[in-house]
Formats: sequence, structure tokens, C-alpha cells
Amino acid sequence: MNRVKIFRLGNFSTSAVRDVASKADTDYSLLYIRPTDFRFVEFGLERMVQVADNTGAVLTYADHFNGEEPCPVTEYQLGSVRDDFDFGGLLLIRTATLKEVVLEMNVDYRYAGLYDARLRLSRKGAIVHVGEFLYYEIDTDDRASGEKQFDYVNPRNREVQIEMEAACTAHLKAIGAWLRPVFKDVDLSEGSFPVEASVVIPCRNRVRTIADALRSALSQKTDFPYNVFVVDDNSDDGTVDIIKEFLSDPKLIYIAQPKSWHGIGGNWNAAVHHPQCGRFALQLDSDDVYSSENTVQRFVDAFREQNCAMVVGTYEITDIDLKPLPPGKIDHREWTEDNGRNNALRINGLGAPRGFWTPLLRTVNFPPTKYGEDYAVGLRICREYRIGRIWDTMYYCRRWGGNSDSALPQETLNRYNFYKDSIRSWEIEARIAQNRK
Repeated sequence: MNRVKIFRLGNFSTSAVRDVASKADTDYSLLYIRPTDFRFVEFGLERMVQVADNTGAVLTYADHFNGEEPCPVTEYQLGSVRDDFDFGGLLLIRTATLKEVVLEMNVDYRYAGLYDARLRLSRKGAIVHVGEFLYYEIDTDDRASGEKQFDYVNPRNREVQIEMEAACTAHLKAIGAWLRPVFKDVDLSEGSFPVEASVVIPCRNRVRTIADALRSALSQKTDFPYNVFVVDDNSDDGTVDIIKEFLSDPKLIYIAQPKSWHGIGGNWNAAVHHPQCGRFALQLDSDDVYSSENTVQRFVDAFREQNCAMVVGTYEITDIDLKPLPPGKIDHREWTEDNGRNNALRINGLGAPRGFWTPLLRTVNFPPTKYGEDYAVGLRICREYRIGRIWDTMYYCRRWGGNSDSALPQETLNRYNFYKDSIRSWEIEARIAQNRK
């Protein structure tokens, strides 16, 4: 098709993008970003161009086949600012707009050039998803979703992440969503609480792991009173029987949810709004365990020392027997006091375990979902309040076949990613509005 010139990108540097723009002399430039081959279905390229013409899109991408398997992708939106957004292997870019963007690119990135370019393109016009299977390709990264999700915190990728953060920060500034490092104060003495801290364990069908989580939570050593909430969401695999074996411990509070929808977020809300909830609410997933008997104490100390509304710790990836798994320790060192809450819009999480100041959490609340609920709350809190960090390992995140995100089907992964992008869209809109006040 003489309206399109095809380019293969061997790397994603700024120089590679500039090279494409300098050689582009057709209406559209088609970038292929995989190392493998691709081929269109019959009239697939013509269809992409037709949609681009009809919509005026600056960038058009489509569903495709990975080998012979259908591989649908997600809709682009304001909040699709994560650098690993999956367009598939083919990006059809309006050449005139690409040349405009290249003239504006004022930083030479080694890794973030294409990311910088597409963020700039998104400010020029529409990025359009064609929900039709228009080509075949081979994606050589065949790892399960549970393995891929930690790439952005792998220390080996640190140089890449620094560049991605810089490009994203520039984009947020350009659209008016970047926040200066100015935070609201909190009065941690506010209110009266029966205990200083509560460990919150939401669970559903965790017969294999719930006992470990409960033992870890109930064996904490503190210089203040604390309790443990286990919120069971209609387990039917024997989990409840195991929970009842621990009820002789007066620190344990058992909440049995009614047969209606709650999600993990709804289970958290049940504990946080319970009259026995402590001043600080601390996370422990039903798969996992604290790293020591001092984790609860360390969290409360961090709240006091850093005077913040939320504290995020450090965790290590292990198997169910606590044997280390790559990438090992996840400390989210990309978080900084100056830019952490902005960079949080680019990445898929803020870290774990998380602790919350209960008075604020009772006003924010968790969305009633089973995925992304913690990310939504973290973004909302850091829009106005400081988030503290603990850089020592507080938690062992155990990966096993029963993890809800260990190997997600493509359509489920797309649905989850679209939801997180939606959370980002809503948060970006709120931050833009806040900056206009």
C-alpha cells in the first residue's frame, strides 16, 4: 500500500524514532516493535488505514493473533500512561504528526524514546484501538502474567525505569496533572480507638494458607494493644473451619460476610468500619506472612516517625515454602519524596505491605473490587498526603498456583489493565482539577 511505509524498530531510543521520522515520506508510518515477523490478514492494513482516515487518529493499533491464538488488546484512555501498555506489535502513526512530535523531543533517551513519542502523540490527537483481528505476530515473551508483573521493579531494569519516569513526569506536567511535593498535615492523635493497630486479612477459599497468615499476625510483639481481623468472603473449601480454630485468641475478630458482592475492597471496608478497628489498619494477604514478629511494631513506629497517612513496606517474592524467587526483594526504590506520587501513575502498584491511618481511610474507602482496590486508595491518598516508606523486608509474598493473578487469561488481564487505566484516568482528571484551583 503506497500510503504506508513500514519500519522495524530494533530499539526504542529517541534516535531510532527520529530516524523513522526522517525517512518517512508517506501518509502513515507503520512501526513494528517485535523481533519476530508479522503478516496481515487479508485487507488488514487497508482496514487500519481506513479507521485512521475516518477518525483522524494520530496512532492506530489493533487486535491480532499471537501465533494462532486471538490476542485482543485494551482501549487507550487518558490514564493509559503506563510504559508497558500493550498495543501489540504494530503501531500505525500519522506521519505528519510524528514529524511534529520529533521536532519537540528535547531529551535523548536510550530506552524511553518510543514511550516519550507516544505520550506526545496522545497530546496531539486520538489514539484509536481497532477491535478487529487484523494481523498475525509472535510475542516471544511467553511468561505467565504473575511473572511479568514484577518487571518494573526488577533492579536490573533500574536504568530503564529512570528514563520512563522522566518521560512520564514531563507528560504529566504538560497536561497539568503533575503535583508538587507539598502535603497536608495529619494529626495522628485524632479520635479514640480500642487498640493502636489492626491487622486486616481478607480471604476467600484459602484453606492451604490462611493458618500461616493467622499465626503470623497473632504472634506479633508490640508495646501497644493490637488485634487481627479476618474477613471471610463466603469460603466453601474449609477455610472457615481453620479460622475457627484460632478464635480462642482474644486478639482475633472474625467477620463472616453475607452472600452478596464485596470484593477484596469490600472486605477491607468491613474491617475498617468495625468499631474494634485500631488507629492504624495494616495489610496481610491470606496467602502471605510477615517477615518477623516485629512488623506491626515497625509500621506503627514508621507512622509516628514520618507523620504520614499511609506507610508502604518492602516485600520479598518466595514460593509457598518461603524459598526466594526472582526478582527477590521488591522495595520500590523508584518512590521518592519529590516525585513518588506522580510516578505512581506510571506503574502498576505502590508496594506492600501497606498500612493506613484509619480516620482517613474511613473517608476514602476501598472500591468494592477484587483487583486494583489498593492501588486506587494509594493514588487517592498520595494526591494530598505523604506516604511513608520502610525499606527493610516486612513481608513475604508467596507465589503459588492458587494466587489469583498467577496466570491470568488474556481477556481477564485486559479487563484488569483497563480498570487500572481507568483508575489512573479518574485520578489524573482529579489532579488536573486540583491544580486549577
